[in-house]
Amino acid sequence: MQKEPKLVLAVVSDLFFSVKLSDAAKRSGLALEFVKDPKEVVEKAKQKPSLIIFDLNFEAAQPLTLIGTLKANSHTKGISLIGYLSHVQGELKQKAHDAGCDMVLARSALSQNLPQIFKRHSG
Repeated sequence: MQKEPKLVLAVVSDLFFSVKLSDAAKRSGLALEFVKDPKEVVEKAKQKPSLIIFDLNFEAAQPLTLIGTLKANSHTKGISLIGYLSHVQGELKQKAHDAGCDMVLARSALSQNLPQIFKRHSG
């Protein structure tokens, strides 16, 4: 019996990076869903995705607030949250960690490590 692929949510605005995420998710056998609205992210998180990826510079989605909300909720606090940003944004990186983000990576590091990250969350 075929089991459902695990869900990954991506709160991302960059179209080029979206394509990279989609390709990596497909190769890992994950179901990837893009979400831009903060309320929708909280709603979709109730489906217990194995991972949520945040573009920490996607201000319209309020990533730091969302991360704090997800980690404060008993139903969603166990979901792995990964944020990415420009490698020069040390202050934002610290704020994301303080909000509860499990891992914060430079965008280039996330790109490089996507296959391993997705593999870890697919099984």
